[in-house]
Amino acid sequence: MNQFAAFRASIVAAAALAISACGINSVPAAEETAKAKWADVEAAFQERANLVPNLEQIVMSSAEQERATLESVIQARASATRPEIQLDGNDLSDADKMAQYQQAQNTFGGALSRLMANVEAYPELRSQDNFGRFMTQIEGQENRIRVAIRDYNEAVRAYNTTIRTFPDTIGANIIHGAEPMVPYEAVTQGAEVAPTLDMRSDSSAAN
Repeated sequence: MNQFAAFRASIVAAAALAISACGINSVPAAEETAKAKWADVEAAFQERANLVPNLEQIVMSSAEQERATLESVIQARASATRPEIQLDGNDLSDADKMAQYQQAQNTFGGALSRLMANVEAYPELRSQDNFGRFMTQIEGQENRIRVAIRDYNEAVRAYNTTIRTFPDTIGANIIHGAEPMVPYEAVTQGAEVAPTLDMRSDSSAAN
């Protein structure tokens, strides 16, 4: 009886191992990791968008010449945050939706970079405490975006490798109907990496 119980336990263990090896557990685990990392990407982009009202107040009060550029930032922000282009976990296999999201974020980031470069020309702005705080915030946020994108792309790479590699591909295709996820890659090489905005004044850069 003991031998039979031991034999049965070994069969159960082997079956469990076989199930695990066929992607029953590894595929959804990798998928959920990628979805969680994408949520971090969206949160990082949203936090960047949330900083724009602070910039709006600064520019409107001190740099009337840049209000037209500011308007392009505001419009790009509205486009990048509109609900219909936001992606949830089920959209991460849709290359068209990812491209649309990327384009909106790239447009917003480009407009923001241009405005910041122009505003740097105003010494009276650079001397303001609130502008200095904003520069610190936006630089930190761009770094967080860069890290979130890197982590998401790594999770996507791991997931896509899992669903294409034997024996996990058995469970991926037969049980889960898994589709490859789309990494965050912009049309322009390197655009998937958030730009580094050097907003230091000439005097601080010299130091």
